[in-house]
Amino acid sequence: QVQLVESGGGLVQAGDSLRLSCAASGRSFRTYLMAWFRQAPGKEREFVATISYGGRNTYYADSVKGRFTISRDNAKNTVDLQMTSLTPEDTAIYYCAAEDRKWPALASDEYDYWGQGAQVTVSS
Repeated sequence: QVQLVESGGGLVQAGDSLRLSCAASGRSFRTYLMAWFRQAPGKEREFVATISYGGRNTYYADSVKGRFTISRDNAKNTVDLQMTSLTPEDTAIYYCAAEDRKWPALASDEYDYWGQGAQVTVSS
């Protein structure tokens, strides 16, 4: 098992940048494919980005491609999400997730472990 804890959320203005971090503990971090999802009020949880075991491969949702960057540090057991050019449409709770079977996994039900979420609010 792996435990995930997100940090770095907050309130920012449109056009600002924000960096989320997810710290993992438990079973070997490098054996997990990691991802970020988000859920806006009244909407279903949606895929944002995922990164492969060693960090060489990444995959993004079209809505964030070119603005968000996912990265991981297997020595520190962390996965980050750098977000730039934020808009009010990016407002959501952002979740870190882990699974170890499929690449790329884009559906939330393909992930076994989840963090508690970090609120990101972008004001216009």
